[in-house]
Amino acid sequence: MDVQDVERCCCVLTLTEAFSARAPVSFSAVVIHPSSGVVICTGLPFFRFIDKKSSYDGERRILLRHNFPKNLQISVSFPSRSHVEANACAVSEVCTPKRRYRTHEHEAELLMLVNCVEFKKTFQALFQKADQWHFHGDEDDTLIQDADYLSWFAVLKANASHSGAVSWRRSASLRKGDPVFACGSPFGSLCSDLFNGTVSRGIISNLAGEDNTVILTDARCLPGTEGGGLFAMEDDSLHLVGVIVSPFGWKANEWIGLTLVCSVHSILRNLVQCSDLQDSLQDVWLHPAETQKFHAGQYLDVCLVDSGQQWGSGVLVTSDLILTCRHVVNGKSTVALKFHHGDRVLDSVGDVLFSTKGSSPYDVAVVRSRDSIVDVVVPQMAHEFNTGEPVLVVGYGGLGRLCGPSLTCGILSKAISHQHLTIMLQTTCAVQAGASGGAVVRASTGELLGIVSSNTRDLSSKVTYPHLNFCIPVSVLQGPLLHFSRQGDLNSFDVLNATDESVKRVWRLQGTHSKL
Repeated sequence: MDVQDVERCCCVLTLTEAFSARAPVSFSAVVIHPSSGVVICTGLPFFRFIDKKSSYDGERRILLRHNFPKNLQISVSFPSRSHVEANACAVSEVCTPKRRYRTHEHEAELLMLVNCVEFKKTFQALFQKADQWHFHGDEDDTLIQDADYLSWFAVLKANASHSGAVSWRRSASLRKGDPVFACGSPFGSLCSDLFNGTVSRGIISNLAGEDNTVILTDARCLPGTEGGGLFAMEDDSLHLVGVIVSPFGWKANEWIGLTLVCSVHSILRNLVQCSDLQDSLQDVWLHPAETQKFHAGQYLDVCLVDSGQQWGSGVLVTSDLILTCRHVVNGKSTVALKFHHGDRVLDSVGDVLFSTKGSSPYDVAVVRSRDSIVDVVVPQMAHEFNTGEPVLVVGYGGLGRLCGPSLTCGILSKAISHQHLTIMLQTTCAVQAGASGGAVVRASTGELLGIVSSNTRDLSSKVTYPHLNFCIPVSVLQGPLLHFSRQGDLNSFDVLNATDESVKRVWRLQGTHSKL
């Protein structure tokens, strides 16, 4: 499959309850078997039409058509071939004769909803109520209300068929950093002739659960793309690996900027276990693409740094020396360290050797682990910073504290210099709480460009912007580190406190009238 093939297997669904004042709902879906018109999508919107008290039991594995109102109408919209040359479709709750799309619309039959138990178990362990997770939806759709429904997926049959086949693969072979494409229809059926089959590119940010049933990606998705597909890329070939559960929303008051996905392998496995459809669709789920595992680059080692009240990330620059941020160590003399190496987790204690003063613009601390970490990938320091080049952030933002370091991709959007020295970097990578002290690396070579200091927060509206963040470049850190490695003198780092007003002004963002 290529990118055009990805467009062909995404569509839009619309759900409508006839003779009801209930507003229509539209969202994306994936055509997993074009010749028979079989479609899968998120099940959450269907629960708006169900009598939850009489029909829904949180322990059920499957719901059939009779559990939903008889007047529930489902339409599937396929974009015009002259527009997209695709099988992409849209599902919406309402479809009236007054609405005209430049798309091919067909009725669809709901076959069943299936509960993906592996996803539900992992989701409940990761997204805890105390963290105040909010996902996209109505204003009152919160984790507490929707957690029971996010693990449900719908299987439908559209009254239309197309040629071709969808190549899918098991999510167990995915690795953090693998390139992916997300495909869906932003805003659902609204202007679907323009938005149907929209593609976004990113990487796998984190994985969790049995066979990686929970997938996080930084591919940017908008409301309405829930139910769309996530496709992993190997060389020039794309394979369906997941169904978008939700364009990521908020953790407390922080916008996360990641997308939540369920493994398509987990969904199909639950379908096989709960239904008798496998005879007619066995070629869909019994024959995944036989591909080799991706070879995501191993860039360098990062660790979790926990001072008790604060926690963040750190970058190993030797087998025992770690760079992190001053606000992460939070004035403590010792911190807890956690290293993830594949399936192995190593806990250690770190001694804080140096921390910049509060008056310094550079938010930096140096920690020494009491245990030497074997097989450390010592980073190569970058010597130049090229605006617009692809970069990665490796840190413990998002779900990193539970799942190991997350990866997000973007570009180096700006490098600010003073007296021929680069003193600040800005990237478009999604950065969340916990990523402070994480590594910014050159995507093509793995060279260390700097460490993350903060993302952007508008103090007046109390809104965070994960895709604009500020990083301390290695051009500032390399000299003190080199001198310390040769002399063993902690005074080598004092230069990070002795900066002039011009540097401080840059890091004040940007002067006395700034609201950032």
